[in-house]
Amino acid sequence: MNTDRDRTGEGPGNTGTDRYTQPHPHPPQPQPPSPKSAVYTAIWDFEARDGQELSFKAGDMFEIVNDFGDWWSARKIDSFGRVTTGFVPFNYLARAESIEYQPWFFGKMSRFEALSHLMFAGNDNGSFLVRISETDSTGFAISVKTQDKAKHFKIYQSDGRFYVDPSPTFASVLEVVEYYQTHPFSSSDQLKRPCIRKKPRPENLPPSTVDEWEVPKEQLSLEKLLGSGHFAEVYSGTWKNHTKVAIKILKNNDALKQKDFQLEVQIMKRLRHRHLISLFAVCSSSAPFYIITELIEKGDLLNFLRSQEGMALDMESLIDMAAQVADGMVYLEAHNSIHRDLAARNVLVGEGNVCKIGDFGLARVIKEPVYICDDKKIPYKWTAPEAIGLGRYSTKSDVWSFGILLYEIVTHGAVPYPGVHNAGVYDLVTKKHYRMPSPASCPQIIYNIMRSCWRAEPEDRPTFKVLKNELNNYQDSVCNYSGKPHS
Repeated sequence: MNTDRDRTGEGPGNTGTDRYTQPHPHPPQPQPPSPKSAVYTAIWDFEARDGQELSFKAGDMFEIVNDFGDWWSARKIDSFGRVTTGFVPFNYLARAESIEYQPWFFGKMSRFEALSHLMFAGNDNGSFLVRISETDSTGFAISVKTQDKAKHFKIYQSDGRFYVDPSPTFASVLEVVEYYQTHPFSSSDQLKRPCIRKKPRPENLPPSTVDEWEVPKEQLSLEKLLGSGHFAEVYSGTWKNHTKVAIKILKNNDALKQKDFQLEVQIMKRLRHRHLISLFAVCSSSAPFYIITELIEKGDLLNFLRSQEGMALDMESLIDMAAQVADGMVYLEAHNSIHRDLAARNVLVGEGNVCKIGDFGLARVIKEPVYICDDKKIPYKWTAPEAIGLGRYSTKSDVWSFGILLYEIVTHGAVPYPGVHNAGVYDLVTKKHYRMPSPASCPQIIYNIMRSCWRAEPEDRPTFKVLKNELNNYQDSVCNYSGKPHS
């Protein structure tokens, strides 16, 4: 069993639309059209941390040299016409004529993240933001603070026109916002001040070249031990005395095969997604080997669910977190990668309760749909019967584990199969065909999703894409405020 508790990762991720979150270096996702012909404006001040980066002030103007990844090479042009070139975090810049430059635009995020932003101190009733809906990545939504909740209104688009109510319609999202700042919605809500937005912290390591991952250990300092497992110890630390990171130190380096370490690194390099932990760098020139990743201060989902903050979450918020995990697993599924140890202990929680899947120590990229493994270190209560009995791992065995994870989430971290010893779970599930009953207060729809994950035949279980859609449909059904459809 892999029990490493990587407390790594923070911040919403690295999609091109995720403008106001921490940048991550060079994700392999398709990039938007080159901005080289456009002039960009800085939204916030930024102070360079080393000679590769450029310092700048809000309002400074840039020409983009290279827009690959999340750190762009740019030329800064000052008021005297002087030009300097270096790396800048892409999410500190915006084209002045774009919606991204508006103070109320927050990029791609979920309902729960929007609520978290709106609940920041200083936001009054009527504070609002516009976001790209995570359940509908092509659509916009308006989120408005009302007491201790948020209402979410989808901005529809038809024939080039935008609208919230069928009438009136507008030529742009900007016109929609301007109109409802002076006119109420049908529910009497009115947009007032834009939501206060926290300045992002670019806490990753900008590359001098896109393929540079190796850093010297001397640049890293270890601080607090966050967790220890069979394969590694995980520490919080800093890079160059100013950037917070998580440092995973691999154990048993004498027995560790270099190719196994390089395989894990290669997997983490390629798998870049908003709900997966992102690799920053490695130290592999000497033992012990280090893997350096982003840092999440809230730690793993299991302990978070059992904390006072986690226990206070309602069902809607819990299912939002499950949907985030499903979203990350859709990405793994699409990239022919299996996790093999999906559980609440291996999901990490960041600001705004953004969930990221961690601990890829057991992950393997597969070309065939099934990966055969004789490893006996098995988390029995989370593992599909065909994986325990036959060593057959696939995305469908991950689906079984997701059903157990969903049980953990809706029970605020309860132990699965209560009262049953680990070794007894396999016989209970395979010979007696036992499945856990519905947890107290669990919606029937959610329990039905759990049961679909636990079907005996792997091919009968849903895909993660189907699971994500079902969870999103549930959220839509409970978030239908004021009789309006919502994102």
